[in-house]
Amino acid sequence: MNWKFTGDRPVYQQIMAAIRGAILKGELSPGKKVPSVRELAAEAQVNPNTVQRALTELEREGLLVSGGTSGRTVTQDQNILSAMREETLHELARACAEQFMVFGLTPRQAAQLLLALEEEKEES
Repeated sequence: MNWKFTGDRPVYQQIMAAIRGAILKGELSPGKKVPSVRELAAEAQVNPNTVQRALTELEREGLLVSGGTSGRTVTQDQNILSAMREETLHELARACAEQFMVFGLTPRQAAQLLLALEEEKEES
């Protein structure tokens, strides 16, 4: 996972976002065991309590399932996974639209630019 933290929001929320991203990309598939708190903390170079908070929040959301002594796994509930994917992509689209609006573009104009990029990629 990519562990580059910024100062714009709490580190535990950034860890949550990284884990959601890993799930969306398939790096952590449904039913797969999530690395331990200590492993993630060492990898991300953060306090284990910070990682613990992130994982606990993801459990509350239903995205992770606690297996007691066997650790946590990614949920296999497709409804939860679909909702997480939809919410994450909606947030990404909103952030993207806000960036385009800074330059005076409407979401429709932004969509046209993105479609043009896709066409350029297909041609090359």
